[in-house]
Parts: sequence; structure tokens; C-alpha cells
Amino acid sequence: MGPALCLASAACFGAMAIFGKLAYDAGVSPGALLLVRFTLAAALLGMVLLLRPGLRRAEPGPHRGEAGRQPATTRGRVLATAVGLGAIGYATQASLFFSALQLMDASLLSLILYTYPVLVTVAAVLLGRDRLTPGRGAALVAASGGTLLVLLGAGGVSFHPLGALLAFASALTYTVYILVADTVVHRLAPVVLSALVMVGAAGALGARALLTGGVDLDVEPSGWFWLACIAVVSTVVAMLTFFAGLKRTGPSTAAILSTFEPVVTTALAAFILGESLAPVQLVGGALVLSSVVVLQLRPTRTHRRNQDPRPAADPDTRAAPDPARDGNAEPTTVAP
Repeated sequence: MGPALCLASAACFGAMAIFGKLAYDAGVSPGALLLVRFTLAAALLGMVLLLRPGLRRAEPGPHRGEAGRQPATTRGRVLATAVGLGAIGYATQASLFFSALQLMDASLLSLILYTYPVLVTVAAVLLGRDRLTPGRGAALVAASGGTLLVLLGAGGVSFHPLGALLAFASALTYTVYILVADTVVHRLAPVVLSALVMVGAAGALGARALLTGGVDLDVEPSGWFWLACIAVVSTVVAMLTFFAGLKRTGPSTAAILSTFEPVVTTALAAFILGESLAPVQLVGGALVLSSVVVLQLRPTRTHRRNQDPRPAADPDTRAAPDPARDGNAEPTTVAP
């Protein structure tokens, strides 16, 4: 289930660059886009929590302990971290992403942004929170190589130095965001965590708008439609599925599976914006999907092994959030 959730999240996130381009064409400014996106997403998630109280409870993990038994100080620290993820991490990453989107083509932006799976894996290994197994390394190479083929096969991309710098800064920010999010994703229900992140991001962007003279919300109807698509499809749905998938897979697997996102972006650009898919892009897409199949099969086998009623011999398994975690026994640690 974890890989499927990550793929669904990648598809939703993959549509966002297209929605963003269409929103810009409709006269929406980046400031308005970000503020409306996060404010609407926070309101929608708040309504979901009011209507479905059961979604507020996190499922107890086999290694993390029950969420409801956390001390008050720990609970407060977790909530503050979740809000900070939105106010500092997500708001910054999204601002960098949409600023870069103004300056460069969506395909090249996605190419630079998708250096983050490598950054996540390397950082997790250096921090001692993950293991670079031969299988994962091969999947990472295949997924990254496929993504390169998909995006480099697009013709007519424009290069803007400042845009490229903003895009890489977005990738770095997202790397930190994923690693930090994994420290709280096991302690809060996905809907609660998503709502807190949205509230934090909306609050930070609202404060910035007040300090900079506000944003122009005089947007034509088509602009509001694309804003709604970004908020609902590429934020609320994408966030919920990503956090739920991350909880079940870990950061490296979630990052590798998320390489499906630029494949979706390129396909939607072909159908909506009239771009054509070159043969090399089809080959790249096949590589990405092949790596996804490999990653889907490995957790299943791991899960079966972990059904053994005997206690695990490896003491490092105490930090794993889920026994079906792509074969990881190490402590591990969430898109524009």
C-alpha cells in the first residue's frame, strides 16, 4: 500500500506545474497562488478533521509506541515541529519552486528539482538513518536515469541561471523537509500532520503578505479554477497520500517512487500544452516504472519475513516505523 500511496502523491504533485503555468496565464501572481493554495488547503483539511474525528488518531506503530501515550512536552514538541515544517520548510520550498516556474520551463525545473532523491539518500546514509543496499542503489540509478531521459528528451527548454539556482535551492529545501518530516510522521495522524503543515505555511505566507503590502486577489474565474486545482489535487490529496506513503516506506523509497512525478508532468504537458513525447522519453518512463515495480516487490517479501513471530535479532529494528519498510532495519526518516 505504501508504494501505491507514494505513486498517487507523485501523480497529484506532477500536475501542479501544469496547473501553475495555466494559473500564471490567467493572471495569477506567485504570491496570490501560494497564499490561496495553503489557506484553502488548511481550511479543507480542517473541515475533514471536524467531519471525521477518527482521522485525528494516529495508528500505534509497532516500534514507536502508541501516539496517545506521549508525554505532554513531547506532544507539544511534535506539534510545533509539524507547524514549523509548513512555516519554514514547505512555505520556503514552494516559494522557491513557483518563483523558478516563472523563469524557466516546467520540464527543466522538474529535472533540477529531482536531484533531491539522490540528496535524500546520501543525507540519510551519512546521518546513519538509512542503508544504501545494492538493490536500492540500482533502483535509484534506474529511476534517476529514467527521469533524466524523460526530461532531457523534451525539446525547446529554456535555461535561466537564476531560475536554475532557485530550483536547486528548492531541491535542497525539500531534502531537509523530507528528513525532518520523518521524525514526526509516525507520531501524528496523516490528516492532522498535513493540516498542521498547511496552517504553518499559510500563516507564514500570510505574515509575509502583510509585511510586503499584501497580494492581488483580483483574479479572473479561470484563475480561481486553477488555484482550486492546485489546492485540492496538488496539495491536499498529494499531501495526504505522501505522508501516508512515507510512513509505510521510509524516505529513500518514498523519494525514489516520487520520480514518477516528472513522468506525469511530461505526459500532461503533452496532452494539455501540446508538447510531444520523444522516443527517448518513452524509454526513460519505462526505466522509472521498472524501478517502481522492483521497489513494490521488495517490501512485500520483507513483510513476509517479518511475520515471523520470533523477536528481531537486530537491535536497530527498534527504530523502524513499520516492519514492511523496504527491507530497512535502520532508523530512517516528505514535493513542491
